[in-house]
Amino acid sequence: MVIINTKNKIFIGQRFDKDKSAWQMPQGGIDKGESSVNAVIREMKEETGILKNYEIIYESNMWHYYNLPKYLNEKLWKGRFIGQKQKWFVIKFTGKDNEINIKTKKPEFKKWEWSTEVQIMNKIVNFKKKLYKGVFEETRSYF
Repeated sequence: MVIINTKNKIFIGQRFDKDKSAWQMPQGGIDKGESSVNAVIREMKEETGILKNYEIIYESNMWHYYNLPKYLNEKLWKGRFIGQKQKWFVIKFTGKDNEINIKTKKPEFKKWEWSTEVQIMNKIVNFKKKLYKGVFEETRSYF
C-alpha cells in the first residue's frame, strides 16, 4: 500500500531481515474469502498500527508482479513461491505520527519514516525496483 500523509510523503519501513535491512512500503496477503479492501485495512493495522484517520483513495486496477532473485528463492516462503502478485492501494492518512505504532503483535518494521518516491527508489531492494516503478507510475497522480 502507498500510505501518504497530509504533506504527500509516503510511509516506508525498514524490515527486520536476517541478512540486511530492507526498506519497503507495507504489504501483505489476502486471506481466503477476504476482499482486497478488507485485506489492505487489516495489513495496514498489523504493520503500522493505523486504526483511524485514513481513507482509501485509490485501488489499483491491475496486478503488479515481482520475482525473487534465485539466492532468496529457498530462503523465503520455504521455496514454495518464486515471487508475488500484488494489488496496490493509495491510502491518505490524516492523523498524527504518534498514531503510527510499528511495535505491533508481529512487527515487520524496526523503524519507519515519511519519504519521497525518489528516496524510496534509492532504499528498496533491487528486485522490487521494477514493481515499485510500475506502482508509482499508476498511482503518482494521487500524491
